[in-house]
Amino acid sequence: MHTLSIETSCDETALCIYSDEKGVIGDIILSQAKVHFPYGGVVPELSAREHTKNLLPLLDKLLKDTGFDIKRIDFISFTLTPGLILSLVVGASFAKALAYYLKKPLVPVHHLEGHIYSVFLEKPVEYPFLALIVSGGHTDIYLVESFGNYLFLGGTLDDAVGESYDKVAKLMDLGYPGGPIIDQLAKGGNAIYKLPRPMIEEDSFDMSFSGLKTAVRKIIEKGDYLKEDLSASFQEAVMDVLERKILLAMEKTGIKRLVIVGGVSANSELRRRFKEKSQKLGFELHIPHPKLSTDNAQMIAYAGMERFKRGIVAPENINPEPNIPLEIFGKLWS
Repeated sequence: MHTLSIETSCDETALCIYSDEKGVIGDIILSQAKVHFPYGGVVPELSAREHTKNLLPLLDKLLKDTGFDIKRIDFISFTLTPGLILSLVVGASFAKALAYYLKKPLVPVHHLEGHIYSVFLEKPVEYPFLALIVSGGHTDIYLVESFGNYLFLGGTLDDAVGESYDKVAKLMDLGYPGGPIIDQLAKGGNAIYKLPRPMIEEDSFDMSFSGLKTAVRKIIEKGDYLKEDLSASFQEAVMDVLERKILLAMEKTGIKRLVIVGGVSANSELRRRFKEKSQKLGFELHIPHPKLSTDNAQMIAYAGMERFKRGIVAPENINPEPNIPLEIFGKLWS
């Protein structure tokens, strides 16, 4: 079977042709980073406009590069939720138009479900496992019991980790996206600034990063600081919180199998620290290659294929929603 997958949840326009036998046949992604750079963050209207402009040319290029006959597609998979509503609408409309033209079914995919199963593109993971999703819009911990069965354990009560990185980078006038810049600067700095670790000692899986961001802002306002040292201090505080909450989740669930996904999973310090912890404590760790960490259509294709095999298709008049909880989405249309 073959699927064409479409991912437009935020500011990457991505398409993939995927086979359940051969894997990825073709994959294409266009970043909008340069478009949003002057604003220090994603502008929803611009993001939707770019998706509208680029989807058809990208599909044309994908088909030419692969030589794949689009009529061989068995179904269209696309990101239904969560994300920027205007961007989701563009992707869903494109998916519905193709499905109508090709007379093929639609398979909706949850963006976070896609991220979780990005690791399966490299190597299947035994159930059950814990999933830490860290991105620009999400910082969540899930217990994944099987495909479609997700239990939300906890997450950020305010800013997501990736959002915090971008906001701190903007405060230091580093540019956008801020995560990779701070990660690089931190390598040349020392964590000498005393920053808070909000909620780190609480006996729950919830987190908070807005106070940490505020503490960084106060240091910047005082002036006379080194960007490398402040970056290292901020990053260390973030990693301390994430590490504490994951170890707590392992302690309370008894599960020693961890998947870390989302854009921030590409962070070098996160990878180093959790690899070190997994070796020291003896738990199983899975983090996808950095190219699969960011938003991409390969992960939507894989999750879409798993849904289609289970007989999950969407009605033709389905419309995207900005935030359907993953644990609820997993039970829909089943």
